[in-house]
Amino acid sequence: MRAELPSDTRQPRMKPYDLVREALLALGFVLVLVLVLASVFSSPDAPALTIRGYATARPVSFLQTALRELDGTGTIADYGPPYNHGTGSLQSIGPISPQRWAGVRIPVNTAQDFVLGPLTDIAPLQPALQTALSQFQQASTTQRASWEAAYGKALAANAGQSASPAAPAAAGPVGVMLPALLHIAQLGGLQGLMLSSSTHRSITNDTLPLLFLSGPALTAQAQHYRLLSTQWGMMNETGNYPGAVWLWLYTLWYQVPPFSSSHSGDLMIMGVMGLLTLGFILTPWIPGVNRLPRTLRIYRLIWRDWYRQ
Repeated sequence: MRAELPSDTRQPRMKPYDLVREALLALGFVLVLVLVLASVFSSPDAPALTIRGYATARPVSFLQTALRELDGTGTIADYGPPYNHGTGSLQSIGPISPQRWAGVRIPVNTAQDFVLGPLTDIAPLQPALQTALSQFQQASTTQRASWEAAYGKALAANAGQSASPAAPAAAGPVGVMLPALLHIAQLGGLQGLMLSSSTHRSITNDTLPLLFLSGPALTAQAQHYRLLSTQWGMMNETGNYPGAVWLWLYTLWYQVPPFSSSHSGDLMIMGVMGLLTLGFILTPWIPGVNRLPRTLRIYRLIWRDWYRQ
């Protein structure tokens, strides 16, 4: 008499399966899906923001930015650590101020690094510019401020125009220096001059060009693509909503008080996100929270086939 094998040890039923065919079908489906979604939800390939492009498209705004860097009224001139000892953008929560603790690690002199240094490099090729630079550097602080104010008024009167205004006589050497800076920027040479004439000598160190563009140029670009904090917030790509959705939790805080109104909003949000991240890491050891899976029993829904048996 032949003994039969238990039901759980019998040979399972076999069925032919073409693995290569299935893999090609899956790959084709995914490829079509990617192409369709990319054509519908893709972001525009926005051109890079450069000093040359900024000077060419908005010359008056470029000159106003350069003037603020020259007279020390720009954002970076009084930014604070890590660029200088100012307090304009210094953030702190009570005694907690990592920015101050780190100190000045990338010293930036806006007048020298953004304007005077690059102009000094090209001055030997332009006698008029060399004379203007000498006159400016030898003048008193009061006289410099008078020339800068006169040129600033001329720029303000032509704000939004597509061409730079003629420099008034009251602008003195500033009326020669800044148009020369604009000209070299439109030729595409200012970025290289910024790097070669400063202490940040490296072809891969774009700190100075980025800082120069961080004012009106970057603000206008961000507003165009709806990237301002009042519009959506920080995103990793430009163009169509919603952008980098993984940043939603960070940008959320910028929309609500007190983060939206605080001068130290960035530091406060870093602290909140640090605490949330720490809480997530410590979840298995937090009493009560670590019992939620057994209380909610969501795992039974995920593995419902198993528990049904």
